[in-house]
Amino acid sequence: MQHSSIHWFRKGLRLHDNPALLAAATNCHRLHPLFILDPSSSRASTNAWRFLLDALRDLDGSLQEMGSRLFVVRGCPEEVFPRLFHAWETTRLTFEVDTEPSAHRRDATVAELAARHGVEVIQEVSHTLYDTERVLALNDGKAPLTYKHLQSLLASLGPPEKPAPALTQEHLQSCHTPCQASHDTDYGVPTLEELGQDPAEVGPHLYPGGETAALARLDALMKRTAWVRGFKKPETEPNSLSPSTTVLSPYLKFGCLSVRTFWWRLDEVYQAREHSRPPVSLHGQLLWREFFYTAGTSIPNFDRMVGNPVCLQVDWDDNPQHLHAWREGRTGYPFIDAIMTQLRTEGWIHHLARHAVACFLTRGDLWVSWEEGLKVFEELLLDADWSLNAGNWLWLSGSAFFHRYFHVYSPVAFGKKTDRDGAYIRKYLPVLKDFPAKYIYEPWKAPQAVQEQAGCLVGTHYPRPIVEHRAARERNLGRMKAAQARKGNESPPKTYRAPPALCHYPGCLPLPPGTKQEPLAAPSGAKSQRKKATAEQH
Repeated sequence: MQHSSIHWFRKGLRLHDNPALLAAATNCHRLHPLFILDPSSSRASTNAWRFLLDALRDLDGSLQEMGSRLFVVRGCPEEVFPRLFHAWETTRLTFEVDTEPSAHRRDATVAELAARHGVEVIQEVSHTLYDTERVLALNDGKAPLTYKHLQSLLASLGPPEKPAPALTQEHLQSCHTPCQASHDTDYGVPTLEELGQDPAEVGPHLYPGGETAALARLDALMKRTAWVRGFKKPETEPNSLSPSTTVLSPYLKFGCLSVRTFWWRLDEVYQAREHSRPPVSLHGQLLWREFFYTAGTSIPNFDRMVGNPVCLQVDWDDNPQHLHAWREGRTGYPFIDAIMTQLRTEGWIHHLARHAVACFLTRGDLWVSWEEGLKVFEELLLDADWSLNAGNWLWLSGSAFFHRYFHVYSPVAFGKKTDRDGAYIRKYLPVLKDFPAKYIYEPWKAPQAVQEQAGCLVGTHYPRPIVEHRAARERNLGRMKAAQARKGNESPPKTYRAPPALCHYPGCLPLPPGTKQEPLAAPSGAKSQRKKATAEQH
């Protein structure tokens, strides 16, 4: 049978390693590559929308080279598909498996609609290294809650599958994509303005979206063989002026880059040479990505506190002023404010920078719910991925996975470790650029004459700190201790090890250098707690 196929692009915005797209082109006489754009379903920033539109234009260009086109349709899938099934006389619908709970519900609804219209549905796994349902089945349907446990499950499955062949003109020899002269008007990739976004709000175009840019970035990185082999995520710098990690995470999030392609390209570099190992290696980061995808697909209410069985229940403060100051980079702590300014303007920040600002918002200083931080990251990050974002915020707030809540990042000392002169602060907070290095992290301590000479009066041109860090930290340590006590003061099981790196994909969050990989246990007593709490880890 010759099918009339729709391939529904969602995250897998690429032609390489896209088995669902290959399935659409098999025994097919008419192919419609489709992307459904629902602007009302996302709180993404203008930077993130630009990245997506870049990716769609790149995908359309690649399809055009093979005599096909991308059809961009606006609306929600449940309303779009019945119309398209009829108009395009569709007999087959293909798409990549999406592990997010909301996507499960959406896809089940679409599959039911397809069945009612006599349309065959084919779903293929390619956004993750492994089929998460198969991993869960090995663990009695439950998410493995430690990295080591996940590794043991994956070991029984063997290495990830090799990537599927990239789509070529040969695959499309018998396929025809019907295109009218009005295609760009009817189905073209929209502009930012057409989506109601203000182009003036975008930052520098540092990371263009799309498969072409993703593969070029991957190729350039794989040529740095010594760097790839020696890569250890916790040893990279949060405030380097150029990224000290791969910045492939946005391309993995949108599926412009196949995670399996990345894995096997790394394997080629690793072959027969000494190299770093999981969890800190680049392979290790991809396994962290797998860890949180598996958790996100199976733990109820994974992106919220209430109803989440792995989440500590905490009485966070409702403080819109503090949340707004944090989001806008107006906390009065230059290291924190510089990070948030980079996030707002560029859409990407280093994983340890994410550590610092997330700890500051939650258990470290402001005691604002991690759910509020999650929403800001979801909006502003180019690589905001639902499972990974939620998993990291659970961790960084001390709500799940990471129980050593007495380890708090200093908003002053931490940045000084790798940037004592404050070059990073001077770049992102130019109002402070003329402060001496002695005061760049704590400008409120500068004498009046120094502030005047720097052309910046604290309290006038730059805010004073919204909290006193040491006092806030001590208060919040007590509140975390109380939340743990309400939980029942239970020690984690002896088999539960703190995952040694928070970053599960290049571009996001590992534990800091020096963190010991040892079984976690609740602190043995108040004296021990006070002793550990008096000295910050960073």
